[in-house]
Order: sequence, then C-alpha cells, then structure tokens
Amino acid sequence: MYFAMMGTCIALFVLAWAVVRIWSVPAAVGMCLVAMIIPPVAAMVANRRGPDDRWWDDPSGDPESDEWWDELDGKNRRPRDRP
Repeated sequence: MYFAMMGTCIALFVLAWAVVRIWSVPAAVGMCLVAMIIPPVAAMVANRRGPDDRWWDDPSGDPESDEWWDELDGKNRRPRDRP
C-alpha cells in the first residue's frame, strides 16, 4: 500500500510538470498539492498498529518481559556488583 501511494505521488509530480503544465498550469499546481498530501498519509498507513503487533512500550504480560521493563523504568532495580 505504501509503495503504491508513493508511486502515485511521484507519478502526479512527473505528469503535472511534464504533461499537464503545457495545457494548464493551475491544474499542474493542483496535482502537486494533491501529491504533497500523499507522503504523510502513506507514512501513517505504513506505521499503523496491527491487531497482533507488540510495540516497544506495550509489555505482553509475560513475567520475564515485565521484569525487564520494570528494570528499564527504574522499578525493582537490582544492586550493581561493585569491585
């Protein structure tokens, strides 16, 4: 989906200034404005969270994983071994 959206974006820019500007500059500018909106939308689509995705800040409930996250958060810090 991301590559299709970005391909459409590039195609709009190329067609706007290679072909459409010959007949209508305002239409070419309009095409570029539409193309300008596509990359942020494509990034949001590509980075959306799926139903089974585990993100870095979403502990699974696994005791081993929870212990690791608690250590990162500063909770239940283990004493360091000092020489």
